[in-house]
Amino acid sequence: MDTVRVGLIGTGFVSDLHAAAFKMVPGAEVVGVAGSSVEKAQRFAGERGIAKAFGDYRALLDQKDVDMVTVACPNYLHAEVTVAAAAAGKHVVCEKPLCRTLEQADQMIEACRKAGVLLMYAEELCFAPKYVRAKQLVDEGALGKAFLVKQSEEHFGPHSAWFWDVDRSGGGVLLDMGCHSIEYARWVFGKPQVKSVWAQLGTHVHADKTRGEDHAICTVEYEGGLVGLAENSWAKTGGVDDRCEIYGSAGFTRADLLRGSSLLTYSEVGYGYAVEKAATTKGYTFTMFEEIWNYGFPQEMAHFCRCVRGEEQPIETGEDGREVLKIIYAAYESAGTGKRIEWPYEPKKVEKPIDLWKK
Repeated sequence: MDTVRVGLIGTGFVSDLHAAAFKMVPGAEVVGVAGSSVEKAQRFAGERGIAKAFGDYRALLDQKDVDMVTVACPNYLHAEVTVAAAAAGKHVVCEKPLCRTLEQADQMIEACRKAGVLLMYAEELCFAPKYVRAKQLVDEGALGKAFLVKQSEEHFGPHSAWFWDVDRSGGGVLLDMGCHSIEYARWVFGKPQVKSVWAQLGTHVHADKTRGEDHAICTVEYEGGLVGLAENSWAKTGGVDDRCEIYGSAGFTRADLLRGSSLLTYSEVGYGYAVEKAATTKGYTFTMFEEIWNYGFPQEMAHFCRCVRGEEQPIETGEDGREVLKIIYAAYESAGTGKRIEWPYEPKKVEKPIDLWKK
């Protein structure tokens, strides 16, 4: 297979990133897009030079010239779409969070396993160049033995409005962005066994819009005394802040995704490559140079295409997405009970993760 032919499922903020990223990937071609209506899909396709547009993702899955799909629709649809894609013989790249429940995660993993297709988990922080270099410093021993990874992503609300609705999303900022922070630390440490999870959640600013938390602090303790600290916010004004810090026995490193590659900007109207993005870029922000590349989206999709061609093994899989979701379950339960959640851990069956914190 010389060219991986890609279908995009979703026409929102993240699919826009995917479409732009694939244009930077040799050996990949976006051949179709599916949206919640044919009008949305046609508009998206026309603006980005995509040949085919569908108002139903099933029609996209019927296309014989699609090898792989990216799932970037609302969270509550991830499992349904992934299972259908597997049945159609398509490899799947599923955006974060993997899905809303562990039972759905198991269905997705099993469906792809039975169909003999890859289920790849789209965690772009594992491909962001600054964050990759930080992990390389750990792997090279430059910091001694790493024992603490702190990662945070904070701004004033989700990029897509549907995330305010916890019935569609499954939770608040912990589920939306905490999944990035949790998996980045886990990846840096080499994906060790979890020992315990503690979290504190609150809805401080946006209670008029959501029942979900808009600020979250989550501490994950791993075997061997390793600690991952995730702090995430929809309540921080002043633009996006995305950074990590790694402490080791012989050194320290800090990576800031926006500063150092950006322009200090003030805009009263906002800017960006999608309507949702423009809404979050009013006021003072750090306007990033080559933002999509700095966040690792082309590198991520190039890796997944190489996996489809059989050249590499995925570094982020459905199983990784499930483990992140399980940690998030524990964080919600910790916030709900005020207790540290110890491993081994078997969470209650719930309709959505936030139910472990509050109904």
